[in-house]
Amino acid sequence: MTTDTIGEAEPMPETTATGKTTTNNIKKDGHKRNKIIYWVTTGFLAFGMLAGGVQQLLQIGYVEIFTQLGYPLFLMPILGVWKILGVVAVLVPKYPLLKEWAYAGFFFVMSGAAISHIMVSQPIYEALPALVLLIVTVVSWYFRPESRKLSSRKQ
Repeated sequence: MTTDTIGEAEPMPETTATGKTTTNNIKKDGHKRNKIIYWVTTGFLAFGMLAGGVQQLLQIGYVEIFTQLGYPLFLMPILGVWKILGVVAVLVPKYPLLKEWAYAGFFFVMSGAAISHIMVSQPIYEALPALVLLIVTVVSWYFRPESRKLSSRKQ
């Protein structure tokens, strides 16, 4: 490995049995890293949204939060169903357009929740779960594999 002027390591190409150099291992390592990031964040996102969705669907634990934020309680089961369906959409293979909609829905609901907590002058720690899930949503979306992206759809 060599280092550049700011001290970051640059990967050295490897030599194959034929004497040619290749950077395939470097690309494979990056692909593997991205895949791990995707599945870890997507697993966390799926767990968080599924847990929240079930609680909202059954109106367990969120009644006080919705009341404090000034939202009508009839929204809880609606959001719960949509979160559960969004988790299914993100996890199943194929259907890239549906995945885009699910990620957009997660983004809107989590950013809306965080902003709602802030707008009613609650302490920032009340908005932290929504902010964490918002960040996880963006990271999962960004690192999704090509097969799960809308642009990879065959036309």
